[in-house]
Amino acid sequence: MVRRITRLLAFLSCLLLPAATLSQFPNIRVSDPDNIYPEEVVISINPADPQNLAAGANLNNYYYSMDGGYTWVESTLTSSFNVWADPCVVFDADGSLYYSHLSYPGVTPGDSYDRIVVQKSIDRGVTFDDGVGVGHNPPKDQDKSWLAVDLTDSPYRNNVYVAWTEFDVLQSTDPGDSSRILFSRSTDHGATWSAPVRLSDRGGDATDGDGTVEGAVPAIGPNGEVYVSWAGHELIYFDKSLDGGVTFGADTIVATHPGGWKIDIPSIYRCNGFPVTMCDVSDSPYRGHVYILFSDQRAGLDDTDVYIIKSTDGGATWSSPVGVIQEQGPHHQFFPWGTIDPATGFIYVVFYDRRFVGGDSTEVFIATSEDGGTTWADFRVSDTPFLTTASVFFGDYIGIAARRGKIHPIWTRMDAGSLSVWTAVLTNPRGIDDVPVPPHAQLLQNYPNPFNAATTIEFELPGPMRAVLSVYDVNGAFVVTLVDRTFSEGPHQVDWTGENAKGKDVGSGVYFYRLQAGGETITRKMTVVK
Repeated sequence: MVRRITRLLAFLSCLLLPAATLSQFPNIRVSDPDNIYPEEVVISINPADPQNLAAGANLNNYYYSMDGGYTWVESTLTSSFNVWADPCVVFDADGSLYYSHLSYPGVTPGDSYDRIVVQKSIDRGVTFDDGVGVGHNPPKDQDKSWLAVDLTDSPYRNNVYVAWTEFDVLQSTDPGDSSRILFSRSTDHGATWSAPVRLSDRGGDATDGDGTVEGAVPAIGPNGEVYVSWAGHELIYFDKSLDGGVTFGADTIVATHPGGWKIDIPSIYRCNGFPVTMCDVSDSPYRGHVYILFSDQRAGLDDTDVYIIKSTDGGATWSSPVGVIQEQGPHHQFFPWGTIDPATGFIYVVFYDRRFVGGDSTEVFIATSEDGGTTWADFRVSDTPFLTTASVFFGDYIGIAARRGKIHPIWTRMDAGSLSVWTAVLTNPRGIDDVPVPPHAQLLQNYPNPFNAATTIEFELPGPMRAVLSVYDVNGAFVVTLVDRTFSEGPHQVDWTGENAKGKDVGSGVYFYRLQAGGETITRKMTVVK
């Protein structure tokens, strides 16, 4: 296992960039300079400890940060199943991290991508277990998987879901070979997975092109709904489950996808316009709205654009596509990925953009919407442009994560044919003053959790009011009152060092912390490890 801290490299890289070209958000290098071909990048924020972030990149790279994304450690993922591309990382509500990828035995000619592998970390992304195989169905190929975790307070909280494409034979031109979208779920924190169910009523060919059904991305609704979209046949498909992923309905065609998902971009090895499914689980006015983000060339082969559609009724009806980037003229904006801040409902989309640079020079931008995807504004996030070359694989996606006004994009850049992974830490971009005040009291998950020496508990109040925050043991016996006073509206945090009301350390075990404010009582669980 290789681990290298990139704090100094990130600092030096910022110093070496011309001051006139720096964006307002200093770029931070995630990957080590000795690793020259990482791509297909993804990022996730630990809801149990927002200072802890995790990222992944092809073929077998993983990264973690313990300081809110300012410094990173790089490691190599290993598994007896083999680690082979298509990384996805997601945290559950308790802070466990899941990393999914493909498996490629590579022992004999004709070996296939024989399963999806999901590996788990219980130490905030520092180490991973060997993983569990999902969808093993030889000799069929399993490809392009994506994870989602239910972070809501629904009955399906902490369920883990994965959707992917199964091929009879990957990249086969035989008309007798086909593709289909499959889905599996885990209700025991990734230890076991259900037998795959088929989502796509209509299959596709196996060529790995526009006639193939591919790019399935699940998202979770505020009541534990599971939403999935994918592409194929120059269409965007959608399906949903209302019982925690046990059953799904009939496919719905929600948008046309002119030209299909396989897009030609000058100097890019390959590019796709796969859909990204999102759902607002915040307490914003747009709570429960479902969004699908995608790109295509409906305006012409020299004009790749990013579009979004939305449903305000759980996927029953959908809007027409809205352009995310407000600009005129033929330019290429490609590889979009989106996320919704669960505290605000603001939508953030990261993408590559060539509108302000000549030729094949490329920059990274973020588009934002604060009104449920109706209007958009965008800004540059990369420090300097870079040139790509079609001879070097550039990956199939980039990523972004957001939580409580902190936005973390992640992207690949290319310099002289070498690849590197970069991020930036954005706090309230576009001059947003504050995270909106919640309509009722909220109690967030403590972090770190489990903890030894100390933990932080955060809560939010809709107005000035008295708040009482207390701790109880697993049997309901009182342990200590942490605060009992009147607070102003907005967010607050309290640290607990694991002492009881008499100033003595409590023992290891499960405890509950309870907030009483504004006539509401909210309780959450935490674990002390001594």
